[in-house]
Amino acid sequence: MPQLRQAVFLDRDGVLVVPEFRDGRSFAPRRLEDFRLYRDARPSLQKLKDAGYLLIVVTNQPDVSTGLVSETVLEAMHGKMMQALPLDGIEVCTDTKEAAGPRRKPAPGMLLDAAARWDIDLAKSVMIGDRWSDVEAAKRAGCAALFIDRGYTAEERPSDQLASFEDLAAAVDWLLTEEGARQATAQSGAQ
Repeated sequence: MPQLRQAVFLDRDGVLVVPEFRDGRSFAPRRLEDFRLYRDARPSLQKLKDAGYLLIVVTNQPDVSTGLVSETVLEAMHGKMMQALPLDGIEVCTDTKEAAGPRRKPAPGMLLDAAARWDIDLAKSVMIGDRWSDVEAAKRAGCAALFIDRGYTAEERPSDQLASFEDLAAAVDWLLTEEGARQATAQSGAQ
């Protein structure tokens, strides 16, 4: 039996990728030329990688199903992200909210599938996201959740996160402290 590993699951848009902001909400970029990583993404993920975490992106991308983004553009975006960041993998769900299956967050399917694929110990892993659905998916999967508060005013706010931060760098720095790691393991183990 393989040794189970710790992972940090990361939402894509609003955590690693700069989204488009309209009317108090964030939206995934739809064109490759608009696809930009936050400045803190690479150094933050490198710290996590150096600490021994697997790094898995889990992202809802319904614009593919609605025809607003082609599979080719999505693959190019993810290729760009894999090249620029020390990621181990990307889990994608293209279901719309109306036709949501078990992989669309807030359902935990992408996290559960990743755990099976990479031998991940969910009770020792953490999800970092910028929406209530990220926090809820983590809770349902048995992970701790850290919330990046981007100040969205037209979206439901989570309440079950372990802690909230202004950006990825602050979340990662906190998680890599002894106290942060202890609290994350304690919260996920209590799920």
